Amino acid sequence: MPPLVAALIVVASVIAMECVAWVSHKYVMHGFGWGWHRDHHEPHDGFFEKNDLYALVGAAISITFFAIGSPLIMGNSAWAPGTWIGLGVLFYGVIYTLVHDGLVHQRWFRWVPRRGYARRLVQAHKLHHATIGKHGGVSFGFVFARDPARLKAELKAQRKAGLAEVRTPGSDDARGYVTSLSED
Repeated sequence: MPPLVAALIVVASVIAMECVAWVSHKYVMHGFGWGWHRDHHEPHDGFFEKNDLYALVGAAISITFFAIGSPLIMGNSAWAPGTWIGLGVLFYGVIYTLVHDGLVHQRWFRWVPRRGYARRLVQAHKLHHATIGKHGGVSFGFVFARDPARLKAELKAQRKAGLAEVRTPGSDDARGYVTSLSED
């Protein structure tokens, strides 16, 4: 396979994983998979969360694609793009770990961005945590963050319509940062 094609498959896989993450976050983690995700939104003891089990699911997806692309495992039936898709899924997992767990929730390092896209990512995810429980909410993606002003407007509309219970301004959420629908 030409290197350019392999590189494009990796990039496309990273982008596709953001779409997969958005759908899984909204409909699985905030749906029937809430049992694993709940402690990510509520106070809990310890460093690890049940929510971390979703990283194992992502790892299994990546490993599966690596296996499908491997002639050592699949022999002549190996599907070459599988290796590159597996690499894209792996890269997305690394990006997720650095951005979501590291930057937003500060599990691995402490840095609060003051401007730019990193600040927008943090704001968007803070607004995701502004709801109480699994219903309603905004910003289900992890890498592509929408405009926080629009997200705040959506949360206000959800609260007004009774679709979401929103934390009171100035309250701390389960992850230790202040969430508010007022301007930062």
